[in-house]
Amino acid sequence: MPNTTLMVASSDEHFREMVRDNLLNIPNAKVIAEYQEVAPNLYIRVLQDLERNPGAGLIVDLSGDPEGAIKAVEKAKQAAPDLFVIVSNFHADGETVIACMRAGANEFLLQPIKRTEFRDAMGRLERAPKHAIAGESKLGKLYTFIGTKGGVGTTTLAVNFASVLAQRKLSTVLIDLDWVGNDCAMQVGAAPQYTLMEVAENLDRMDQALFEGFVARDPLGFFLVGPPDALEHHGHFSDHMFREFATFLVDKYDAIVVDGGRAVSNEVVMAAAQVSAAVFVVIDQEFPSIRNAQRYITYLMRMGFNQDQIKVVVNRYTKKVTATMATLEQIQSTLNQPVFYGIPPSPAVIAAINKARPFVANREQAADLDRVFRGFVDKATGGKKNVAKTA
Repeated sequence: MPNTTLMVASSDEHFREMVRDNLLNIPNAKVIAEYQEVAPNLYIRVLQDLERNPGAGLIVDLSGDPEGAIKAVEKAKQAAPDLFVIVSNFHADGETVIACMRAGANEFLLQPIKRTEFRDAMGRLERAPKHAIAGESKLGKLYTFIGTKGGVGTTTLAVNFASVLAQRKLSTVLIDLDWVGNDCAMQVGAAPQYTLMEVAENLDRMDQALFEGFVARDPLGFFLVGPPDALEHHGHFSDHMFREFATFLVDKYDAIVVDGGRAVSNEVVMAAAQVSAAVFVVIDQEFPSIRNAQRYITYLMRMGFNQDQIKVVVNRYTKKVTATMATLEQIQSTLNQPVFYGIPPSPAVIAAINKARPFVANREQAADLDRVFRGFVDKATGGKKNVAKTA
């Protein structure tokens, strides 16, 4: 029997558990993704998971916010027209069912879900024509960098990652969500006049011209926006605001790179991670960093991430370890997670930071590091085959 794979969107743990329980009775069936919020940008995460599981269906719980959930279904179907969508609610009044069908839902299941009806719906999912691989989507991708402690080089990796993408003519936005460090601007020698607070104030009228008119643009081509520089001027930029902002960005730009600092449990950083194609957990070989990585990965897994989404990156990696450093094998054994990539140490990094320019901007000065780092970008993004958005 073919595999049956399902994505589940519900803010109710009981509903998600009910779906998992029903799947136990279906051979070769499993949940491949759970979304704990039925938000308007649900389609971004759905498309990302469809890349890895192109035959998966989606079940959406309407009970928390029927109107919002139906809009989320509509957006998901617009983004992936062949996606098989099941909606579920405690009530099946005619108006709601019709609205669901108009939004593109294929099935409606009444809660509490009956095993026979669920099994029948899964059978129709299996027989439905399989949609095209979502990798053909024209939506941009987010990449979030999170450091396990200060000084591991999270900002440096994020800045240079965005720089390489911009050098490859991909329209790229770098977002600094480290409200305390705020180092992205320093590393590229920028003094932005406008910040995420202006983004928050203009979200309801945001368009590409307005956005590019008030954010900084690096000479390499990427756009930069971050928090206010003065600590006392920190205003309110919520996870809801970021999700709305991200929905705008992925429609207009090829790549969005996020420096999340160390704040893995921060609501805004988590919102960025949840809509990211990859979350890079940046560590070094020192034991405190590895211990924190263990905690971070456990937390991300509890929040619904899978091991495929979490990428461990060892910065300043060397095979010549001291007594206070872990080997690659020790890191992987401790984290129960493969290391995605190792970036070697280089004096060119500090030199570039002191000059307030990305080290990839001067390829001759950091030749060995530049080559390795571009290999990292290739592996993280699928290589140079990325095609820039066209107007």
